[in-house]
Amino acid sequence: MTRATRTPFLSFAYRAYVVIFFLYLVAPLLAAGIFAFNDSLFPALPWQGFTLDWFFNDTEPKLGMFHDDRLLRGLGNSLYIGLIVSALAVAAGTCNAFLFERREFPFKNVLYILMVIPLVIPGVILGISILVFASMIANGIDTATGINIKALRPGIPLIVLGQFSFLTTITSLVIAARLQKFDVALEEAALNLGASRLRVLATVTLPFLFPALFSAFVVAFLVSFENFNTTLMLVGSDAPLTITMYDRMVKVGSTPVLNAVSVFLMIASGLLALASVLVQRDKGET
Repeated sequence: MTRATRTPFLSFAYRAYVVIFFLYLVAPLLAAGIFAFNDSLFPALPWQGFTLDWFFNDTEPKLGMFHDDRLLRGLGNSLYIGLIVSALAVAAGTCNAFLFERREFPFKNVLYILMVIPLVIPGVILGISILVFASMIANGIDTATGINIKALRPGIPLIVLGQFSFLTTITSLVIAARLQKFDVALEEAALNLGASRLRVLATVTLPFLFPALFSAFVVAFLVSFENFNTTLMLVGSDAPLTITMYDRMVKVGSTPVLNAVSVFLMIASGLLALASVLVQRDKGET
């Protein structure tokens, strides 16, 4: 139906649907943000007044997130895990993109499907499968040689391996979509002018792919940072932020400091997403 034939009722219904849909998306975030500034021990009404204690206070019972050692330790673990697994996923995703877009080989479609499968497997199932598989290998090596490989036990290395299994799929798809738009004639022209393949890759192909590489890194980092289901199955003593928040909520109950953490994460995620958009726009204009 074109704009010219749309009736006033349909126009009103369409606008109402859009407003309701975005309110549905934004309302929980607004609620979490508002209660992060409520001068109350509980994230609920009534409103007791505005405060920044849940961010900066250094004493109980209103210990702020920036003085809570356990939350800060979880934040540090999440940053550490996210940066490592995102870098690995972008590197592997770049190789996968070139492999599936530039090469023909037997069972290519089958391997492509296998690469995408981790995205449709529930996170809990994926985490349990990785834990069982890694433990089986670690136990076998320990029994045969007496060597205990801690990287295959629950902990940060296993979390990285677990998240890498599905983040690589995401980065591969993002980078491959950009690579499809690349004009191979640019590489051929550079080769004809005497440039080596490595120089062509560094000066022609990768600069073109940079917006996709950056976006893939940002997406992988954000997904890693907020991942819960898979991480919960693989966590050890050094828990990332999502697991720390869950453990705190189970043991202590929900407090406004968790809302403060949510506000911090929403702002940080928004800035990363904005940076990704700006990078893509700037590269698109050049």
